[in-house]
Amino acid sequence: MDKTDLRYLKSLSNQYPTVASAATEIVNLQAILSLPKATEHFITDIHGEYDQFQHIMRNGSGAIRRKIEDEFGNAISAVEKKAIATLIYYPEQKMKQVLKKEENLEDWYKVTLYRLIRICKSASSKYTRSKVRKALPKDFSYVIEELLTGRPDVSDQEAYYNEIIRSVIRTGRASELVVAFCNLIRRLVVDHLHVVGDIFDRGPYPNLVMDTLMQHHSVDIQWGNHDVYWMGAAAGSAACICNVIRISAKYGNLNLLEDSYGINLVPLARLAMSCYDKDNCSCFKLDYRESEYDVRDAMLDEKMHKAITVMQFKLEGQVIMNHPEFEMENRLLLDKIDIKKGTVTVENTEYPLRDTHFPTVDWEHPYELSPEEADVMDRLTQAFLNCEKLQKQVRFLFTQGSLYKVYNGNLLYHGCVPMNEDGSFTRVNIYGNMYEGKALYDVLENYARKGYYAIDPEEKKKGQDILWFIWENQNSPVFGKGKMTTFERYFIADKKTHEEPKNPYYRLLEQEEVVNRILAEFGLSGAEAHIINGHIPVEAKRGESPVKCGGKLLIIDGGFSKCYQSKTGIAGYTLIYNSYGLVLAAHEPFESVEKAVQEGSDIVSHTTLVQHVVKRKTVADTDIGRELCTSIMDLENLLVAYREGVLVEKIG
Repeated sequence: MDKTDLRYLKSLSNQYPTVASAATEIVNLQAILSLPKATEHFITDIHGEYDQFQHIMRNGSGAIRRKIEDEFGNAISAVEKKAIATLIYYPEQKMKQVLKKEENLEDWYKVTLYRLIRICKSASSKYTRSKVRKALPKDFSYVIEELLTGRPDVSDQEAYYNEIIRSVIRTGRASELVVAFCNLIRRLVVDHLHVVGDIFDRGPYPNLVMDTLMQHHSVDIQWGNHDVYWMGAAAGSAACICNVIRISAKYGNLNLLEDSYGINLVPLARLAMSCYDKDNCSCFKLDYRESEYDVRDAMLDEKMHKAITVMQFKLEGQVIMNHPEFEMENRLLLDKIDIKKGTVTVENTEYPLRDTHFPTVDWEHPYELSPEEADVMDRLTQAFLNCEKLQKQVRFLFTQGSLYKVYNGNLLYHGCVPMNEDGSFTRVNIYGNMYEGKALYDVLENYARKGYYAIDPEEKKKGQDILWFIWENQNSPVFGKGKMTTFERYFIADKKTHEEPKNPYYRLLEQEEVVNRILAEFGLSGAEAHIINGHIPVEAKRGESPVKCGGKLLIIDGGFSKCYQSKTGIAGYTLIYNSYGLVLAAHEPFESVEKAVQEGSDIVSHTTLVQHVVKRKTVADTDIGRELCTSIMDLENLLVAYREGVLVEKIG
């Protein structure tokens, strides 16, 4: 035994000071390895659609309905199963309905609690008692533990069991106990949540989505392009801040910034009114939801939309000129405008401009902010840097998130691995060094973290520029297109200029050798390794399948955002990975919580079994299982050290 091993075992002996304690822990860990693998839930491209997101979180993408079906089968009616599912999803709201309509509450409580206990026992069976105990609500921890561990079918326990329930009803706490059981079931049915990118933009409530994720018991996030530039804005990147405000304006969500995050947009409004007062801003109409937006504010918001867009093109131009290695010179278009002719030249072709009113642009220096714009930008930057709520949420994205994740034999990322037409990985210049494949992800993530955390001003600025690079560079893994044609969409009518050609990755992902190469790059192989991918909506209504390359790659963006649903025909895909395999769920649009509670409506439209395992997976087959096996080996070495006299037990 070398000195390093002995030093480690001495440290371990502080935690397990005797043969008995080490042996007991080995038995505990070995038992855990034999438990069924816990359920993972994959969701992507939420885009601020809080109500839809909340419902899918509550129903576990159908996992709770399957649990009810498994437990009761034909023993209760479909109507009763639907009612118990709705109760588990929305216990507080459903209880209000029950209290108003139910004539014999005591009987309802008894029947309902017995059913909830059965479901909860089933859901908790794959966990250790210790883990279940930690999940119990404080107010009912003793009661629930007794009800879960008791045996009501045994005569000498039946009276005890029934008395607990009667006492809870008699003391007026039955309603709270029902809610506690429902919350616990949701907590136990899905053990871990993966969010495969794009929490922000388009929908109105990404802040509420983030609040929910921050309260979740176990979650990881793979950053999407729409997340990254919000992170860049929080870090102080002026180009990213402009993008946040522009897209919020475009989708009628400026109130999100003002009301939810407390970002003061008055300086921008003043600039917009002073510079664009007589401008009808016809190219900057808003894509808002009429039921949720005050149209009286539309004219001002359109002017603000234009003001921040022009500032964005200037600031992005500065980043591009400062970093020729980004190879984005074709995105420098302000200097290609011939204001006298009213045209712009894009890729050697001249197009008429839809809008020629640029009062803040100095045509000798088109990428410089005017003094008024510079003042507004300084104020906005300080507002973003000092927004406590945004900073707290972005720190959560950094601590719980990454550009990719390898978890239990699956590779998770948003977007694509940048590739050439021949299927090789694209080599990308990042500050003078070339990177490809996994190394590209790693270096980009490293600089992204520097953009937020670095103390050195030069490193921090490089990191901020990389956050913007990740948002829209042609070689960014989370963007995956040849260019972002924002300028053309605003100012050029010819729709051919609006096209954003996809990376070759999307044409190659049905080729098994290409998918295997990607998996191998991230250390994965074998029939049970999968890529789980977000970012590009799957057009289900045209017959496109989210299952690619014989099930090796799953694109689970199916149109969570309402603005995509006319294109996809559904309202998003989610994925469940339990001990029996992978189940893909397609969802219908969610109408409202009220309808879900009143009518018991759900939104899982159909499910597809992607992969069914021959042998049920256990904890031993997971990443945590491999860590536990390592711990068992260490403890066995500790036992040997005790028994051979290398280490002495610490008794008393």
